Amino acid sequence: MTAVCRRATEQDVEQLYELILGYSLQGIMLPRSRDMLRDQLHDFVVAEADGELIGCGSLTQLGQELVEIRSLGILPTYKGRGVGTMIVDELLEMAKTRSLPRVMALTYEVRFFEKNGFEVVEKDIFPEKVWTDCVHCKKRHACDEIAVLKILE
Repeated sequence: MTAVCRRATEQDVEQLYELILGYSLQGIMLPRSRDMLRDQLHDFVVAEADGELIGCGSLTQLGQELVEIRSLGILPTYKGRGVGTMIVDELLEMAKTRSLPRVMALTYEVRFFEKNGFEVVEKDIFPEKVWTDCVHCKKRHACDEIAVLKILE
């Protein structure tokens, strides 16, 4: 398997929707509508192998110096093959290009992010996240995700 990363295009919307829906039905990712995906395509990276979309991730700017990795998902048959790291590396490059020095994520996959240079931090250091997204989340009063942060050079 040779996977490549690229920016998402309009042709990816349906596959992005289905991949994210699978995770959201498990309660481990927020759902995204097709319209939302179309509006945010410029922030999405996809991984593909043999013409098939096998993973995705996006960046969302939360403040002047903070960006969040969101919607990071890999098809189950491709997990453990470096696809997630490839997507995260691409997203970190996007953050550098945009001069955003702090990259955070809320995750259940702490070890994955630690292997990619992130550190566990307290969620409350991200008021930008709390006031833009967490206030709308059904888990807001009992969030079980772990916050991770990477400072870019």
